[in-house]
Formats: sequence, C-alpha cells, structure tokens
Amino acid sequence: MATKDQKAKGGVFQKFLDFVEVAGNKLPHPVTLFFILAIAVILISYICEMLGVSVTYEVTQKAEDGTIATVEQTVAAVSLLSADGIRYIFSTMVTNFTGFAPLGTVLVAMLGVGVAEGTGLIDAALKKAVLSTPRKLITVMVVFLGIMSNIASDAGYVVLVPLGAVIFLSFGRHPLAGLAAAFAGVSGGFSANLLIGTLDPLLGGISTEAANIMAPGYTVQPTANWYFMIASTFIIAALGTIVTERIVEPRLGEYKGKQVDTNIKDITPAEKKGLTAALVSMLVFIGIMLALLVPEGAILRNPETGEILRGSAFMAGLVPIIAMFFLIPGVFYGIFAKTVKNDKDVARFMGKAMSSMGGYLVLAFAASQFIAYFTYSKLGTILAVTGADFLEAIGLSGVPLMVGFIIVAAFINLFMGSASAKWAIMAPIFIPMFMRLGYSPELTQLAYRIGDSTTNIISPLMSYFAVIVAFAEQYDEETGIGTLISMMLPYSLLFLAGWTVLMIIWFVAGLPIGPDAPIYFSL
Repeated sequence: MATKDQKAKGGVFQKFLDFVEVAGNKLPHPVTLFFILAIAVILISYICEMLGVSVTYEVTQKAEDGTIATVEQTVAAVSLLSADGIRYIFSTMVTNFTGFAPLGTVLVAMLGVGVAEGTGLIDAALKKAVLSTPRKLITVMVVFLGIMSNIASDAGYVVLVPLGAVIFLSFGRHPLAGLAAAFAGVSGGFSANLLIGTLDPLLGGISTEAANIMAPGYTVQPTANWYFMIASTFIIAALGTIVTERIVEPRLGEYKGKQVDTNIKDITPAEKKGLTAALVSMLVFIGIMLALLVPEGAILRNPETGEILRGSAFMAGLVPIIAMFFLIPGVFYGIFAKTVKNDKDVARFMGKAMSSMGGYLVLAFAASQFIAYFTYSKLGTILAVTGADFLEAIGLSGVPLMVGFIIVAAFINLFMGSASAKWAIMAPIFIPMFMRLGYSPELTQLAYRIGDSTTNIISPLMSYFAVIVAFAEQYDEETGIGTLISMMLPYSLLFLAGWTVLMIIWFVAGLPIGPDAPIYFSL
C-alpha cells in the first residue's frame, strides 16, 4: 500500500509544488539577492543615462497664492557610475542604513514584545484564553488566537500551533485538525489582527520609502490598514472554522495514531497573579494614554490643529506606545509570576529580543542600499510612469488591477517567504506605479498583504514550515510536506477568495482602510 507521501507525490498540482520547492531553494539568500539587485541598479542606471532614458508626466502643484496648477515634469535616469554617483554610493552607505524607515520602528517595538515573551506573559495569556473557551467554540477560538498571536512575531508558531493539536486531542478530535486550524490562523491570517503589531510599522516604513519616490514627504502610518485588518480578523476566523470543521477534519477521519500527553496544565497560582497584575497595569496604561489623548488640547494631539491623526505626537509616537503596551504588562507579569527578579532580567529579555533581530539587521542594511540606489537613479519614477502609462493604455485599473496584484503577490510568496524582503523589492515598483494611476500607497500595501498571507501555509519555503511538519509527525509518523500542503490548501484557497472579495467590497464602497488612509491618491 502506498504511503501518504507516495500518494501526495502524484498529480499535476503536487508536481507544481515540487517545482516551486526546487526553484525556490535555488534562489539566493534575501541578503545576497538585495546586493545583486543593488549592483543591477547601478549597471542599469548607467545604461539608461547613456541611452537618454526619461519620462514626462503631469503633476499638480500649489502656487504661493494658493492656486492649483497642473504642470509637466520630466525625469531622466541618473547614473550611479558617474563621479557624482560613485561619491553618493560611498558617502551615503551608513545614512542609508541608519535612516532606513523600518529599522528603528521594528527594533523599538521588539523591545516591548521581547519582554512580554521572555517573562511568559504571551504564553500564559494564550493558554488562559484557550482553557476558558467552551467546547463548541474551540475551533473558532484556536483560529482567532492564531490570528491575534502574530502581533508577537513568531510566538504563535512555537506556542499555539502545537497547543492547538493538544487541545483538539484532549476534546477527542483529530490533533492534526487542531494543528491545521492554529497554523491557518497564525500564518494564513498573518495580516489580520485587532491590534497593531510589529509587521505594521515594518511594512509601513518600506511603503513610506517607496511612496517618497513619487511624493517626497509622504508617510504611510503603522495604522494604514487597521480598519481593514479588524474586519479581516472576523472573516478569516470564520473561514478558518468552516474549512476546519467542514473539509479538513472530516477528511482526516477518526484519529487512531499513537497517544501523546494531552494534559494541558491549568494556569498556576503564580501565573494567575501575573496575569491579573498584567491586566491591571495594561488598564492603567490605557487610562494614562486616553488622558493624554482624548481631552481637548491634550498633550498628544496636534498642538496647532488639535487633530489626533494628522501631525500629532500620538501618531508620531505610535511605535514606542506599542512597545510600552507590551513592556509594562510584561514587567508586572514577570514580577508577580516570579519570572522577573530584578531589572537585570528585564534587560536580558530585551537583549534576547535584539539578538534575535541580527538577521533582520543584515537584511535591512542590504535592502536600504538597494532602495536608496533605486531612488537616486530615478529608475523607480521612470518604471512607475512607464508602467502606469501601459496600464492606462490597456485599460486595466480598479478592481481587476488590484485582484491581479493580489494574485501576483500570492504567487511570488511561494518562492520567497519573507514578507518584508518581498515588499522591499516590490514596493518601490508598484507603489509609485499605482500612485500614478490614482491609488494610495496604503491600498497597494493592503493588496500585497492579502496575497502575502494566504499562501504562507502552502509554501515549503516558509521558514516555519519544516517546524510544523515536525509537530505533525508527533501524531502521524508518515506526515510529510505533501501531507501538510494538501491539508492546508483548502485554507489557502478560501482565504485568498474570501479576503479578495472583502477587498473588492471595501474598494467599491470607498471605505477608508485605516485612520487617515484613503483608497485614492492624487499627485
């Protein structure tokens, strides 16, 4: 009799996935890829300047007297192999890195999240939520918590996914269905959440750099997709529940594998004290923030206009606020749960969080050089204008344009797992291009996030994919990559379809996708 892996090897789709895996493994490391792209920009900029490549487009400008006028602007390619270009490469290498928008935002946010993870707050909160859930709601709760866990970076993969299997088995259900439900929420719902997490400032920073190619000074806030993310959380939780209970679990059948320890330990007295202290400290922090924000003339409002979303210290300081939102409850949890004895422990957790970001720092250095060279050479503007003119000429715009972009992002995600690495490559091209067509950077980022999230769970190149296979093998030794992909494929397809439909509804209705984040853009 053929094993599950042998059966999975047959069929056109599995052959396609085999091709994806082989081709993806041949791609260089993202750091190497960015350096290759930087070198390519240098060479292409030289060729384009030699050929006299340029574009002319219309921009709207406001005169000193307040009148609005449309003028033509011509942009020509600038060589990075000229004397000025070579001087630029050497003189700006450090500032390109230190001024890279996503760098500081992610590192600051991780200081707080690292403390919450290190003290055990996140683990205890996830366990408490699951243990308090009625049996009939266990599936939707596992998916929902998976979605919410992505605010803490990788915590969901290492905590909730194996916990999901244990929870299902303890209720007499197939453990792989619980593992699949948790994995679908953690990874497939990566861009849905009720809260702003570390990914939001990261992508927003990259989008800001890309938007500045076309509109210098434009800022994409971490909250750019927040309204849409909130709605997406409930849609993905519902879809994940339907797939688990109607497709995946019936297909798996009755579990007859080896039994493992299904004892989910109750919250200990120390953990209870810690969670209570964390909740109280969080409420106090929220109260202080509201006092600094809500009253008329509050300190964190815009001192000139009194607005909260435009030019306010609140929006400018959103990243450190997110860090404190995790840091303060994390510290209080640690004190009362006895996982923090002194300030040295807190500093150690922060240091551990920073040490885990070493690979990101190297990636940020390479990506910052590529984006800086791309901007300096004017290739981004030239490509954006040329691409926009082409899309206008063929009449592709609106819903078909955005749906097509979602599919492109979903396909590329099969080959390259890092959300930030892909976006650092795609954003400088597509954001200016879509801005030329009248669509905001926030909308382009939103469409990218849909495509990027939905195929995570079927890509063998996703960094945690092998870890999930190892978790599954605890319950079925024959589980392999093909088994996991076939189990997760229904989630991927339904998430992609459902999320795209939600985006279409949002787009047609013209709803804001986040605070001060419209769908349309005007140069």
